[in-house]
Amino acid sequence: MDMHSTAMKAFLLLGAGLSVLHGIIPMTALSQANLRSSFPGRRVGGGTRGECSARILAHLVPNSSVFAPGETSVLGLVQGPTANPVSLNISFQPKSGGASTTRTLPAAPAALILISGSSFNTPTVWESEFDCATADGSASNDPLAFVETTSPPAVSLLVPEPDASDAPVHAALKKLRSSCGATVPAKATLGQFGLADIVTADWPQDLPVRCPS
Repeated sequence: MDMHSTAMKAFLLLGAGLSVLHGIIPMTALSQANLRSSFPGRRVGGGTRGECSARILAHLVPNSSVFAPGETSVLGLVQGPTANPVSLNISFQPKSGGASTTRTLPAAPAALILISGSSFNTPTVWESEFDCATADGSASNDPLAFVETTSPPAVSLLVPEPDASDAPVHAALKKLRSSCGATVPAKATLGQFGLADIVTADWPQDLPVRCPS
C-alpha cells in the first residue's frame, strides 16, 4: 500500500469519526454551551443611587448567571436589608420570545427566598426587581430627595440541561430547602454561592428562609 492510499484512508476515518461525534452531541447541547458562555446576565441587582434601587437583590445561581434548575425546579434569591421594604416582582420569559409570566411577592425585610417554578424546557430569562415605584408615595417631602422608579434587576438565564457548575448550587439549595421557616447564618450561607461579599455591616447575622407556596 502506497503512502497516498494510507493518507486517504486516514482522512476518511477522521471524517467518519467527526460524523459520529456530531451525531452523539446534539445541536441543542452545543447551542446551550454557547448560551452559557455568552449570556450577558447579572445575578446581583440593585446597588445604584436611592434607597430602594440601592437595595441588594441577588439570584442564587452560578457566577455566570446561567443555571439549570433540574427536576426540582427550585430557584433561590436573597434580598438585602432596608428600612422601607417594597414588593418584589419576578418574571420569566422564553429567550426566543413569547409571553412572560410574572409573580409578585409582598414587601419583606432581608431574607432568603426559595420559589418552586415550573420546568423550563427552553432557555428562559429570569428577572427579579423591587417595585420601587410604590415607594415614591412614601418618599420624603424634601424637594431635593431622589425620586426612585426602578431598581436594577437581577437577570439570569434558566436552561434545561445542567452542567458541572450547577451541582454546588443544587446542593446548597437542597440544604436551604430543609431550613424553610427557620434562619441561617447570612455570610456562611451566601458564601456557598460565592456571594459572601454582599453581606456588609448593615446586614443581620442570620437570615430567615422564606418558602412561599
